[in-house]
Amino acid sequence: MLPFVQLSRNPLKLPSILNSEIVASSRLFSIESLDLRFSNGETRTFERLPKRGREAVIVCAVTENREVVLIREYMAGLHKYELGLPKGRVDLGESFAYAANRELKEEAGFGARSIVHLRELSLAPGQMGFSIHAMLATDLYPESLPGDEPEPLEVVLWPLDRIDELIFSHELSEARSIATLKIAEVALQGNHPEEPTLIAAG
Repeated sequence: MLPFVQLSRNPLKLPSILNSEIVASSRLFSIESLDLRFSNGETRTFERLPKRGREAVIVCAVTENREVVLIREYMAGLHKYELGLPKGRVDLGESFAYAANRELKEEAGFGARSIVHLRELSLAPGQMGFSIHAMLATDLYPESLPGDEPEPLEVVLWPLDRIDELIFSHELSEARSIATLKIAEVALQGNHPEEPTLIAAG
């Protein structure tokens, strides 16, 4: 039986932006106030963190022994150490695949000869304009690049067939890592249409 999917028969019209204003900002974030008018005439004011700066990638790297490459690092938002996937910003002139390979080398000490773009993920689209590109890296080899972390990161190899155990553990809470792990699991079963982007070794 096919899953039931409710499709909108009438495409929704985006609300009109009557006014936008940055009401607060820091080194990393800005808060934007939006005055909106919806197609039914209703007006509302929304606040959001708009997309700012460069794109970002998050990398699910899988070894030949079907182990996922994780890193343990300090999470300032929770003031604790947690496991997660390597991730970072895409530098100017980089492709998503190249940035994913660089971040993997900087944070985990691996390079990848095959990287595929899985999909773009948002975190809280009602309030945030940020997104990140989930990448799957395979055919790994050891290679390190200097990173910008304040301390060395612990690398943990986790069996792919125990991913559900990881997701339900207290070691990992980040939604982006959890989503990427599950999407990569589906892709590795042959259910992803995109061809891999090959990365030259070195």
